[in-house]
Amino acid sequence: MVKTKKVNTSLRLEKKVLKALKILAIEKETSVQAIIENLIHEYIEKNKEKSER
Repeated sequence: MVKTKKVNTSLRLEKKVLKALKILAIEKETSVQAIIENLIHEYIEKNKEKSER
């Protein structure tokens, strides 16, 4: 597996949204970062398909 360089970014979320996300990450034995990164990858792929039509 090739490691890619990661960069920092920040975002603002409602407290209750972040709390729910942290709880979900713990339950799924993953991290908030991993959840958000996966969602972004899915969003990019989904929208890439739409823009190619």
